[in-house]
Amino acid sequence: MTTHLALLRGINVSGHNMIKMEALKAMLENLGFQNIRTYLQSGNVFVDTDEESAAKVGFMIKQEIFKVFGHEVPVIVINQEDLELCFKNNPYLKEDVDTKQLYVSFVSIPLKKESINDLKISQFKPDEASIDANRIFIKYAVSAGKTRFDQKYIEKKLNVTATMRNWNTVTNLLKMYTE
Repeated sequence: MTTHLALLRGINVSGHNMIKMEALKAMLENLGFQNIRTYLQSGNVFVDTDEESAAKVGFMIKQEIFKVFGHEVPVIVINQEDLELCFKNNPYLKEDVDTKQLYVSFVSIPLKKESINDLKISQFKPDEASIDANRIFIKYAVSAGKTRFDQKYIEKKLNVTATMRNWNTVTNLLKMYTE
């Protein structure tokens, strides 16, 4: 049995793509997933399955959400190792930084470190970003709500699907993986 973490983008945000967690859990159980656990109402779902392919799990969840709820919801599936690498490789944790400024954008494909040039992050100074495989670590100078360096910008510049989580959420998701 493999535990996957599905990161659903854009559900239950500002009244859009509303999905109650009980209904989501029931839908996932009908797909054959087990030990379904959610964190917050914003699309963080752990599932256990015999299916080892994260891509296949994500595709199944995305298709079923559309079928059952009628919402086109991008899904990125990661594992415990991905979250552990967030802690190991986040360059901004080594600084004396307010973790409320830290975010991780999980992207659908592995990126090269040189992809940072495509983001043209210098135009968003003093915001900072660093790429590590399928994660973009972000340190906002003020807040995520007050910058144009956001998920939509990342997706457009890198031609990827992305979903962001703040550092507090990343921390709590890793704790849930080990429970």
